[in-house]
Amino acid sequence: MARNTMEAWIPEEYETSRVIQGINQISAVEALASRIPMGSDTKHVPRTAGMGVDVVAKGGAYGEDTSLNDEVLLSAVKFGKAARIAEEDIDDSVANVIEAKMIGWGKSYAKMIDNATLAVSAASNGTTVPFTSLYQLLATTDATLSYTGGTNIVTASSSGAPTYAEFSTAIAAVEGGDYFDPGNMVAIAHPAFRKSLRGVLDGQQRPIFNENGAGTPDTIFGVPVRWSLGARVSATATPTPTGRPIMAFVNPELMLLGVRSGPESVFIDGRDGLSALTDESILKMRARRGWAYGHPNGASILVG
Repeated sequence: MARNTMEAWIPEEYETSRVIQGINQISAVEALASRIPMGSDTKHVPRTAGMGVDVVAKGGAYGEDTSLNDEVLLSAVKFGKAARIAEEDIDDSVANVIEAKMIGWGKSYAKMIDNATLAVSAASNGTTVPFTSLYQLLATTDATLSYTGGTNIVTASSSGAPTYAEFSTAIAAVEGGDYFDPGNMVAIAHPAFRKSLRGVLDGQQRPIFNENGAGTPDTIFGVPVRWSLGARVSATATPTPTGRPIMAFVNPELMLLGVRSGPESVFIDGRDGLSALTDESILKMRARRGWAYGHPNGASILVG
């Protein structure tokens, strides 16, 4: 991020940027979701309820499919922050203050995008609740999609660790549906589940959770687990949620992340314009994202 770049948003390079690397390590959504390029603030993405199949007799007529065809709307929302930096700190050759600020913003953004897309428990308003989160989607009845709100949400019955039956019931809500894809299924969970999972055994006294080494994901019921600090229930989107932790069983192909721009930054020199009254420069950082989950029957949530 060059100091002398002014009045232009500079995108982070995905291959080399420490900011991007940090975001992908912390954010399950940024790392796993299907990325949908957005050329404008809104984009309609097709969604289908599938397509049937019949046995067709020799010379017989093909039956016509009546499955629902509709679409989801991605609306880009801007996540951003500005930081004032003293010129003396910028000139310090020992500490790269600008890069440190950008990396810090990236970590907060990574947790907030996961929280906003997965765990916010309120209807979208485009600001404090930027999207319809997966939690809100599964809590809402949608007659068009033949889904009853709450069907795919399992809440632990006690304040202690969820039981084997509760973990099993949560994953079974996806396994029994038309959108189950064993090759793509992933569990996204808050690390608070790690302690409780270590003591959960099946009927044959075998652990359902396997902690693996570096480079190999942990698994539950054979499903890879991706840990996310944003996976706590929250009334509004925040990088520091404090509600109950969740474990979401999802298909990344149904996680639709609209990418309008960013992460990117712009540096406004303190020796230019009104800011010349102080020896401070301004660093602005932002990312513009849209979000939707393809179908409520393709995911489930365990609330810990």
